Amino acid sequence: MKNIVLCCAAGMSTSMLVQRMKDAAQKKGVEVSIKAVPVAEFNDNIADADIVLLGPQVKYEQAKLQAQADPLGKKVAVIDMMDYGMMKGDVVLEKALKLME
Repeated sequence: MKNIVLCCAAGMSTSMLVQRMKDAAQKKGVEVSIKAVPVAEFNDNIADADIVLLGPQVKYEQAKLQAQADPLGKKVAVIDMMDYGMMKGDVVLEKALKLME
């Protein structure tokens, strides 16, 4: 099972997107674990994550977080602002799965 972690400023706005991603995964029959956490909890979650997706509001953190993820061989990517704003869980899920290939 793949573990996807979404990070945003407080972990609130992404929780709606997490639910949409879970619904999309269920429809596709894809087994994934998806959760939202505040960016402050990145270090607590990177070890178990296969990929970390950042909300657009914290994309300025990407370089720093990717540097922390590199030794573990993990990817940190930013969710597209339009996909995030429109809560396109299916699109965000697809992009995450592609990045993990």
